This record gives sequence, structure tokens and C-alpha cells, in this order.
Amino acid sequence: MKIVLLGYMASGKSSVGKKISKRLKMNFIDLDDYIIDKEKATISEIFKEKGEIYFRNIENKYLNEILSKNNNFILSLGGGTPCYANNMEIIKEKATTSIYLQGNVPTMVKRLINKKAKRPIIASLEDDKIPEFVAKHLFERRFFYEQAKMTIKIDDKTKTQVAKELVKLLN
Repeated sequence: MKIVLLGYMASGKSSVGKKISKRLKMNFIDLDDYIIDKEKATISEIFKEKGEIYFRNIENKYLNEILSKNNNFILSLGGGTPCYANNMEIIKEKATTSIYLQGNVPTMVKRLINKKAKRPIIASLEDDKIPEFVAKHLFERRFFYEQAKMTIKIDDKTKTQVAKELVKLLN
């Protein structure tokens, strides 16, 4: 079984992925960590030094590489991964299950403001500009996210609650 977690940044893909991987006794892979390991550079460094187009190309390459493996795993994607190249088609073709961790704008804004410094894409935005940025981004990305086989709402839930709900769905 190959489980792919997708959703907006700060939706809990990595945290929830790690929790369910322990419960289901499956390997966990974070696509961003995989890219960092392969490229020997952080995502921010790759964006800064080589640009977004380069990043999206290697993101597609490594997504394909991971999903072509025969073993079982849980894979968490970057927030933009499903929206570029033909990544969502690859996910639908090669993943057993894809799950959209869906949060509404207020939930995502609250989570992002708390971790703003760790998010290069919003680090330079004033807090009052983040809601509009998130709303626009979610609107643009919804088409891709909603192609996942399952959707789980994360609003007003802890990551542990989301993980328990997912384990029930997957069993």
C-alpha cells in the first residue's frame, strides 16, 4: 500500500504522516526531506540558487522515483507538489490511496502565523496579508487537492485526532 498525504502548507502532512506510519508500521517518507537529501541543499537554498522551475522539475523527478518503488510507505508531499507538472496524474496512477488533509482558511492562517519564520513563502508577509494570500492559494490549488481519493477535514482537530481518524479510515 502506498499512501500519499497532500494538502496546503501547515495542514499537518508530515506530523500526521509520522504518526500513522508508527500505527500502521509502515515507512514514512517526506518528499521535501527526500529532495534535501538528494540535492544536498535545503528547499529554500534550491529556490534561491536554482529557481522554482528547477525545483518543480526535480520535485516531479523524485516523486516519480519514490512512487515507482515496490515497497509500502506513507509519503507526505509539499503543499504545491500536486499542482505542478503532471504530479497529480502520477499520484492517481501510482499511489494506492491519496488523502487530502483539508483545512479552511482561518485554520491554515492560524497555523501559518505560528510558524511563519519556517515558511519562506510567507515569511516576508505582514500577518494581516496572510489570510488573503492563503485564501487565494487554496482557491488556486483546490482543483488539484480535491482529486485525492479521500478528504479528511482537519479544522478544530489535533494532529493526533487526525491521525486516529485516518488509521480508522485505512483499516
